Amino acid sequence: MATAVHHHHHHHLFRTNPNAFDAKKRCGRTESRGRVSGRAVRCERVESGAERVAVVKNGSDSLEICRVLNGMWQTSGGWGRIDRVEAVDAMLSYADSGLSTFDMADHYGPAEDLYGIFINRVRRERPPEFLEQVKGLTKWVPPPVKMTSSFVRDSINVSRKRMDVTSLDMLQFHWWDYSNPGYLDALKHLTDLKEEGKIKTVALTNFDTERLQIILENGIPVVSNQVQHSVVDMRPQQRMAELCQLTGVKLITYGTVMGGLLSEKFLDTNLSIPFAGPPLNTPSLQKYKRMVDAWGGWGLFQGLLRTLKEVAIKHGVSIPTVAVKYILDQPCVAGSMIGVRLGLSEHIQDASAVFSLILDEDDVNKIQEVSRKGKDLQRIIGDCGDEYRRA
Repeated sequence: MATAVHHHHHHHLFRTNPNAFDAKKRCGRTESRGRVSGRAVRCERVESGAERVAVVKNGSDSLEICRVLNGMWQTSGGWGRIDRVEAVDAMLSYADSGLSTFDMADHYGPAEDLYGIFINRVRRERPPEFLEQVKGLTKWVPPPVKMTSSFVRDSINVSRKRMDVTSLDMLQFHWWDYSNPGYLDALKHLTDLKEEGKIKTVALTNFDTERLQIILENGIPVVSNQVQHSVVDMRPQQRMAELCQLTGVKLITYGTVMGGLLSEKFLDTNLSIPFAGPPLNTPSLQKYKRMVDAWGGWGLFQGLLRTLKEVAIKHGVSIPTVAVKYILDQPCVAGSMIGVRLGLSEHIQDASAVFSLILDEDDVNKIQEVSRKGKDLQRIIGDCGDEYRRA
């Protein structure tokens, strides 16, 4: 188990060679600070306070990402109609405020297409060094057919075309069935496409520790694994983080604010009375409510929210900000997702506050204590990603 001392030295994990970036100075010029609302939070390397960027790498492959990522699962349909123009405007305002890394997938409705429209506006309307900051991470979730070279290539070409980029910044690969060894074939073909310059970095999503090890032993240069990780779901710190420490693979986390359950909105609510509390009216709220039930139920969860609120008040921030920072401070975590409901709701303030928040030992102990009151999800659900592989 992770001990309470970890957070003292967590910050050196993401120190990278500072000289490497001197050549291309960050676009966040100081005179723009505070002039445009939110401009001060450029995802740039700053010496003071917490790192805003992390570098994920394996061998000579590396990618710099913003440590708070904009998750685009919300464009896939269950959250309300997406207006194209409004969605792209919203993406621009996230990028302008420094939150310039977007995470999507081939199956998130129009997410990749929206990114394509957005990146073209960035090319036309922003300076080239701004374009350099913008990153689009996507996922490929193939059906379990034979993973031939041409099938993999054609699939990746679809994402490249939709996102309108010559090279995907990151391709995160998902595989449903471990008993079908086709995932190694797929990853070998993806590595070939990377060598050809069609993909900059190869990564995984929802793989477990055992398979991550097999993949690395097969010489696949994986830079990260995207897994569910929150104050409620601490499974990645059990087996996965240990392997990551040894190999340098980083974690990118989702479900970190549990679809919004980890927020003031659900504090002091009673879900057992119909219509009394806020409705669980999105796919993510329903999904993470099931996690809460597995972890220990709504009563225990209320205790967790009260503790997070206490810490939030102390630092003058919100519950989601504390929830995200707590996970960013965990070993091997490079970045955490906050879902964006483009044109529907906004989290720029909360996300930006993450970078200036520093949780002290007292905060960490408090959160850890209540987080550990829940059940051991590793025992109930299994390792990272196993929730998707239940028979």
